[in-house]
Amino acid sequence: MDFSDTIFACSSGFGKAGIAIIRVSGSKSLEVLDIVSGIKNPKARQVRFAEIRHSVSKEVIDKGIVIYFSGPESYTGEDVVEFQVHGGRSVLNEVLESLSLIEGLRVAEAGEFSRRAVLNGKMDLTSAEGVIDLINADTKEQRRQAYRQLSGSLCKLYEDWRSRIVKILAYIEAYIDFPEEDIPASEILRLDNDVKLLIKEQQEHLEDNHRGEVLKNGFKIAIIGVPNAGKSSLLNRLVKRDVAIVSKKAGTTRDVIEAYLDIGGYPVIFSDTAGLRSSEDEIEAEGIKRALLRAQDSDLILGIFDGEEYPFLDSQTLSLLRPGDLSIVNKSDLIRCKIKDDVLAVSALTGFGIDLLLERISLIVSERLSLRDSPALTSLRHREAISKSISYLQRSLDAQQLDLRAEDIRMAARHIGSITGTIGVEEVLDVIFKDFCIGK
Repeated sequence: MDFSDTIFACSSGFGKAGIAIIRVSGSKSLEVLDIVSGIKNPKARQVRFAEIRHSVSKEVIDKGIVIYFSGPESYTGEDVVEFQVHGGRSVLNEVLESLSLIEGLRVAEAGEFSRRAVLNGKMDLTSAEGVIDLINADTKEQRRQAYRQLSGSLCKLYEDWRSRIVKILAYIEAYIDFPEEDIPASEILRLDNDVKLLIKEQQEHLEDNHRGEVLKNGFKIAIIGVPNAGKSSLLNRLVKRDVAIVSKKAGTTRDVIEAYLDIGGYPVIFSDTAGLRSSEDEIEAEGIKRALLRAQDSDLILGIFDGEEYPFLDSQTLSLLRPGDLSIVNKSDLIRCKIKDDVLAVSALTGFGIDLLLERISLIVSERLSLRDSPALTSLRHREAISKSISYLQRSLDAQQLDLRAEDIRMAARHIGSITGTIGVEEVLDVIFKDFCIGK
């Protein structure tokens, strides 16, 4: 990947639309603008209406809006030109083909515009990750979290940690460089206390029940129970469409069936699972195995029990429920005795109790995932880097020699810096931008 090239791509996605945006970034942007639209010496950030011509045949392809952004005051930090044309496939394909025929231009690779923005100091790595999260956000709360990260909340936290670590390192290296100076015991104690405070803050940041990652990827709810308890019917009722096959025949569901729902702005993924029982059928047994694994991996379990059998509750289903999971008795019209306070009665057939169930789920999800004062971890990459930082900081406290302590502190700073891209940026760039779309 040559970052001296001038690149182009459609930044608004392909398909029929009223408007399509084609972005060009690099040193040849002004030349491209002249070739395609005949505009010379444009004013930065001034909207111009112009004919868009083919670079070779000079045939008019479309009329559209052209905007020039002068580097470094642009998204990428380079000279950038954007063409806003009609979003039909023919227009878009013709403009892109025209650009591809201009010498020195090439199609941008996935995430290359944002990658150049990082390399040119327009944003840090956490903000770049916020860009892709914002693009992928399906719900209000996902959008809020992504925008918060894009706006630099994580960067400020991590850069604060890094600057404090570097300050500690500077003191230690000063003591190494001037060994003739006696170091007061109180000064060493102060540095140790600073390190311990950093360890405490970073550990608290990690111990968040993965709320940021769960909000980003979806809150997983597993629906489990014996065959014919009404799991599939309940799923269909919750998502208001037929996503699971419903049959009186036991063992109909043999694989995990997923359905997505936006509950109060939070992304929730429901999983209907195979009925829990002993089975010699190889396929059904595999389905039950997957049901157990899905229950273990879920953020919340809905244990479904048959109202016709109540107050009997299946022991295997009960054994899988954890503190905070919900016990639900379906077929409420068939219940013959009073329901306990810790059990919800619903009817997947009539809809009785469904609104109350959704309210309970909404409360649980919002309590678990709601945004707080401190920004949430949203990436395994961040989590691993912070864990390594903690490990090196802890090791530094046990180091008997100052040079060994300095090296441990230096490694802690390196791992925190790798999150934002302050240091070691090249080694993590490929991991970050491989998930980007073309044109961002």
